[in-house]
Amino acid sequence: MQIGVVLPQTEIGGDVGILRAYATRVEELGFSHILAYDHVVGADPAVHQGWRGPYNVRSTFHEPMVLFGYLAGATSLELVTGIIILPQRQTVLVAKQAAEVDLLTTGRFRLGVGLGWNAVEYEALGKDFSNRGRRLSEQVTLLRRLWTEPSLTFEGDHEQVTGAGLAPLPIQRPIPVWFGGSSSRAYQRAGRLADGWFPQMPPGPVLDEAKGQVEAAARDAGREPATLGMEGRITLAQQGIDQLDGVARQWREAGASHVGINTMNAGLPSIDDHLKVLERCAEVLELKRP
Repeated sequence: MQIGVVLPQTEIGGDVGILRAYATRVEELGFSHILAYDHVVGADPAVHQGWRGPYNVRSTFHEPMVLFGYLAGATSLELVTGIIILPQRQTVLVAKQAAEVDLLTTGRFRLGVGLGWNAVEYEALGKDFSNRGRRLSEQVTLLRRLWTEPSLTFEGDHEQVTGAGLAPLPIQRPIPVWFGGSSSRAYQRAGRLADGWFPQMPPGPVLDEAKGQVEAAARDAGREPATLGMEGRITLAQQGIDQLDGVARQWREAGASHVGINTMNAGLPSIDDHLKVLERCAEVLELKRP
């Protein structure tokens, strides 16, 4: 099981030196990957009365594709979007950006995608919020063709490409696409289409039920469920370091191929504090240093 970290971007600020220092230290500690969330804009609660979203206009988010282009030159870790809100972005542009990140990381990139929940953000990006689920499936099909065919023609319900293609193509052909989401429809989409998925719950009966839905959908689509990856999450604000080894073992027993350790919202005032906690995590988990 590969163990990585979740970039604490809502608490890390915009200092480029901090980003580099964080990535290089994470690699030194023996973690396998860095996962980053995606939000392009945040809603202003002063304008959107009664706003209840977990993030707002004051929440710091780095743009993952640009960020990964920078981090590719600073670290040899795998870089993971967890997730890109795919239906609010242009599919062909995402394909181009992902192909470039894959090249810059020499094939150490996973594209996590999902629907998102923020209608304000969809409006700002000029995309329809109401049909995002239907569009996502078509987008993933097009992405994979763009990453593997030098020239293609594609005509779907929402996407159209006529005699065009990317150059250069990525190293991974296709780039692995992992799905987020926490509904039955999301689990079914993951089973039908994804290379892996990100469960939003800890190991236990709820995870078992979700995993069962993913695997059933995979079998119905003629796929082998065992080929799908699964990345769990260990959130230190909810599960302390004293529980870390046991929770990691639970994820391994549940069949996780990857786990990400999330240090956000744990009351850590500086990046040094985040890294000190990750040092302790690396010791507890006995990570192998590069």
